[in-house]
Amino acid sequence: MASVQPNAQAPSSLAFAAEHGEHWIEPLTDGGHVLIRPLRAEDREREKAFIMRLSPQSRHFRFLCQIKEPGEAMLDQLMTVDQPQRMAYVALAHVNGELQEVGISRYAACAQADECECAVTVDDQWKDRGLGALLLGHLIDKARANGFKTMFSIDVAANAAMHDLARDFGFSTSRGPDDACQVIHRLSLA
Repeated sequence: MASVQPNAQAPSSLAFAAEHGEHWIEPLTDGGHVLIRPLRAEDREREKAFIMRLSPQSRHFRFLCQIKEPGEAMLDQLMTVDQPQRMAYVALAHVNGELQEVGISRYAACAQADECECAVTVDDQWKDRGLGALLLGHLIDKARANGFKTMFSIDVAANAAMHDLARDFGFSTSRGPDDACQVIHRLSLA
């Protein structure tokens, strides 16, 4: 993954890259670029708009249920990032002159010590460009740096994109113990 220093100049199409702090300008497989950085409080409306743009199937894959619109309580939970227990990376790009969230990865610590649950979601229009892999790669690196030993994801068995992504990163996959329509992808971070 290409790491960008805080004051590095971005390609002209990414004028917003003058962000301060941890961030990366990442190339996609189609030649485009995105800015990946930690989720911030000011991203709340972008997060809501991102969820609303997802197809019903993508929303179902992400939340394991069908939601029409995220409520305030859900947004509060999604926006809570308190390293090292909860972390989220957002992918941003200019779309029709507007800076939009086009993908997000996140993890949250679990009750079992040294274990975290993760999720990766990519805007339907940005799939098949390598963005999910970029987001998951940064998330794995952060989880390791924060001392987690295992990362897992609970997904709908029909979510072929997540299955492929998990396989590419070396996750093992098993059927959900309580729901045959779900799978659990598990990765040792040690």
